[in-house]
Amino acid sequence: MNSNQPTDSQAGDAVIEVRDAHYSVGGRKIFDGLNITARRGRITAFMGPSGTGKTTLLRLITGQVVAESGSVKVWGDEVSRMSSQELFALRRRMGMLFQNGALLTDEDVYENVAFPLRAHTRLPESLVRQLVLTKLHAVGLRGAARLTPAELSGGMARRVALARAIVMDPDILIYDEPFVGLDPISMGVICRLIKQMNEALGITSIVVSHDVQELSSIAHDSFLLSGGKVVASGTPEELSRSALPEVKQFMGGLDDGPVPFHYPAPDYAADLLGESP
Repeated sequence: MNSNQPTDSQAGDAVIEVRDAHYSVGGRKIFDGLNITARRGRITAFMGPSGTGKTTLLRLITGQVVAESGSVKVWGDEVSRMSSQELFALRRRMGMLFQNGALLTDEDVYENVAFPLRAHTRLPESLVRQLVLTKLHAVGLRGAARLTPAELSGGMARRVALARAIVMDPDILIYDEPFVGLDPISMGVICRLIKQMNEALGITSIVVSHDVQELSSIAHDSFLLSGGKVVASGTPEELSRSALPEVKQFMGGLDDGPVPFHYPAPDYAADLLGESP
């Protein structure tokens, strides 16, 4: 369960491979020898407490930032060695559901979903309409095509963002904290859609979240990040049975454990008395 290296049977269908990646921001280590593999056709979850670099990992995978050392490969190609043109081509094969939805507030639902098609293709309007309505129908919102983002609930906005993410038929679909701010019903809808999209489209799905219950219901493979590394990996069921303190604390939502409550700071009394810089 806790091995970070893929088996021989897994290596051939690896879509994303991160090997011994190191990355820092402002002198603070974010990743310190990170190893992760996401396999074709599966839902892979990146989990961990806030501040463990989950979103930063997505930025490495999409080439927005470059690791200081180590390897980050997508479909066998080293992301750090790609030209700008190659990076844009890579990103066109990816769909992204942003943490806050990131809908265009001045455009209606239809135009939000159509935006990637208009930006990256020269398809006739009749085909654009067919694709947009098909994707909206897939997320249950074809009837909301002419509503504005201001008229949508949080769950509806997230579903519109998902329709936009799949309108280009991506090979990889990335979800960055898809459950944030949603009520239980909307969470259930998004979970069901993630599973349905993965199965129906045959894509590779990456879900970044700290919502254990929701991830446990949809993920095939999970990686728990802590201290700049993967501390455990496996199926959600395997992680729930782990005896490792870091895993037990996160999976159980415990306030006491290896992940401290306080950010590193000088001595409290000295700080109050102004004796520390």
